[in-house]
Amino acid sequence: MEAKINQFFGPIVTFINGGEQLPWCDIVVGCEKEVADATTGASDEGKNESIMRLSWALVHFKQPQDMQRGIAMLEASLANSSSPLQQREKLYLLAVGFYRSGEYSRSRELTDQCLEIAPDWTQALSLKKAIEDRIIKDGVIGKGITLITIGLIAGGIVASMVRRK
Repeated sequence: MEAKINQFFGPIVTFINGGEQLPWCDIVVGCEKEVADATTGASDEGKNESIMRLSWALVHFKQPQDMQRGIAMLEASLANSSSPLQQREKLYLLAVGFYRSGEYSRSRELTDQCLEIAPDWTQALSLKKAIEDRIIKDGVIGKGITLITIGLIAGGIVASMVRRK
């Protein structure tokens, strides 16, 4: 068991300690192998844990199609959540996936659902703050672009009026 844990978390520890970049492909492949192994003989709990680890890896992966695959896996398994803790974890990972894919309103909605289950959960509170900051930032950028566009159009109108005279 310890070897399996070291195999999974070893690259993460190396990354955190300043080593090489995190080999996401290796982590995803390892998790996929673990899920395949779990489907042939493990208990339902073992299968669910393997699927959660794979979903976590996919949601944190840089490739959009893999993020979407992780989101789809989590959405499919959400109905099978037997405990509030499992539901909270899946909702949180879904919120992370939607945040990373740029769907901030959906991410905020899921984070709020997490906070209904565990109102003082620091990870969800941090994610909610990041989502709100991002929404505000995107709103300010959008308003800035709108104002610049209006200014350019107004400038063009004024310039064409000056030329006519």
